[in-house]
Amino acid sequence: MKTISAAVAKHMANLSTTDGIISALAIDQRGSLKKMLAEAANKPADETTIVDFKKAVSSELTPYASSILTDPEYGLPATKVRDKNCGLLLSYEKTGYDTTEPGRMPDLIANQSGLRIKNEGGDAIKFLVYYDPDEGQEINDKKHAFVERVGAEAKANELPFFLEVLTYDANIADAKSEEFAKVKADKVLKTMKEFSKPEYDVTVLKVEIPFNIKFVEGFNGDNNVVHTQEEAKDLLKKQSEITDLPYIFLSAGVTSEEFIAEIKMAEEAGADFNGVLCGRATWKPAIKPFAAESETAGRKWLATHGKENIENLNEALKGAKSWRDKLEVAE
Repeated sequence: MKTISAAVAKHMANLSTTDGIISALAIDQRGSLKKMLAEAANKPADETTIVDFKKAVSSELTPYASSILTDPEYGLPATKVRDKNCGLLLSYEKTGYDTTEPGRMPDLIANQSGLRIKNEGGDAIKFLVYYDPDEGQEINDKKHAFVERVGAEAKANELPFFLEVLTYDANIADAKSEEFAKVKADKVLKTMKEFSKPEYDVTVLKVEIPFNIKFVEGFNGDNNVVHTQEEAKDLLKKQSEITDLPYIFLSAGVTSEEFIAEIKMAEEAGADFNGVLCGRATWKPAIKPFAAESETAGRKWLATHGKENIENLNEALKGAKSWRDKLEVAE
């Protein structure tokens, strides 16, 4: 069992429900969100609309979430209008990844640090790494060192370290393809095993569901079936058994209905997951009315449909377990 300080435990309590379940809202998208807002408005993206949208999501939805994840670049104004009982995670990485060299290398926000995240009122550092466990050792060793540095910085500032890992295959261009769906589970499980090692000082793993639901029997539509529902549940159970750390699910762009179906499968599988950090599945449809019509129209969608999405997700999280079962507080 991983041991954490009393200060880290206090921050973890701020980020979770009284039952120790993390029901967090993610609005740390930057480049992709700018693009979506611009497309909905049918005009070039600007620096104001993205800030205003994040503020709207924060003020309308944080009363129903245990915590919110945002970025220091556009999201700080949104942190000022969040619910007083809502904890705060701040991203440390730049949006996307370095495209000037192979390997989807991460990079940090230039004018950010663990200390600054703490001083901005952050309860945790969130860092995203793209990872292919089967890629070359030279590339992955750089990523291992990168995560080690962020973990050490979080520990020095007595903040929880939430590591988000998104898997890919260096030889498969389309992560939404059937080809990748066939290898995704292996990638996710190997990645979780790697970053559960103590040298990374991860407090909570933010991970993918170990399959693409659009290729699961009953949810596949016109796609071929890659996994039956029983096979999908078996993968969720294996995922649970591969780490002793608290772990939470990311929504990865699926719909709210699909994400809730995935969470229910995890419960049925007996998976020991500890909550969610859900983004687009909760608020993405608000983009169109917000950008194409008005802020009022966007807020109306968030206050009704967005609220319903979070409440439905919170209901589905009844099968989640407390992070306190996996973390020991040092005396």
